[in-house]
Amino acid sequence: MSQPHERIAAALRRAPGEPLALVPYITAGYPSRERFIETLREVAGAGDVVEVGVPFSDPMADGVTIQRASQAAIAAGVSLRWILAALAEAGPMPAPVVLMSYLNPLLNHGFERLADDAARSGVAGFIVPDLPLEESQALRTALEARGLALVQLVTPATPPARLARLCEASRGFVYAVTVTGITGGDSGLPSTVSEYLDRVRSVSSLPVCAGFGVRRPEHLRQLSGHADGVVVGSALVEELEAGRDPAAFLRGLRDG
Repeated sequence: MSQPHERIAAALRRAPGEPLALVPYITAGYPSRERFIETLREVAGAGDVVEVGVPFSDPMADGVTIQRASQAAIAAGVSLRWILAALAEAGPMPAPVVLMSYLNPLLNHGFERLADDAARSGVAGFIVPDLPLEESQALRTALEARGLALVQLVTPATPPARLARLCEASRGFVYAVTVTGITGGDSGLPSTVSEYLDRVRSVSSLPVCAGFGVRRPEHLRQLSGHADGVVVGSALVEELEAGRDPAAFLRGLRDG
């Protein structure tokens, strides 16, 4: 049986000419704590891997849309412990689930306990945007003991030698941030994004997924052939905020 991090990579791999994989992001428990699992199933059915955000009081990498969602979920009592319990009770999802969390909730949970609870809950891996590679060994060791991924992020400013180290350390996929700054921008993708993603893919043995600023079908067309997948975050959370069908939005992105 394949390990969880291998299932992530398998779900994202694309042959030349195939449509980009979709990695939709939702904030756990938003817009409704009661409908979290239902929303997750809808989104997982339309995506290839699902990124589930753990609400945090100071989400420094996230723009105002995800900040609002995170604050609302915290006010509703959503926590890492609650998320893991809800996922364990729900059972398997149509796509691998990756938790995006800042470091503090993971530290508070305890890394070994986190790995055990995540594996029991069907979580396949983690993205931790405020954990530098040099400080990640303890978490990586705990996760790898259960076959779970610790996804590394790279940016256009990452120097070549560090890019190679990050790609080698990553599991599941490499998260290629398309712009410097926070999530949720709508100024379009940089003109140099294709060259940047080609550079990341030349170094990575894993699928490369582009994130930050991906919200329209033309963005997928622009990135086609230069990435294996795209992470769709703020745009999808806006759809949920407005009460619209998230799966329909994702299908429209892929088919548009």
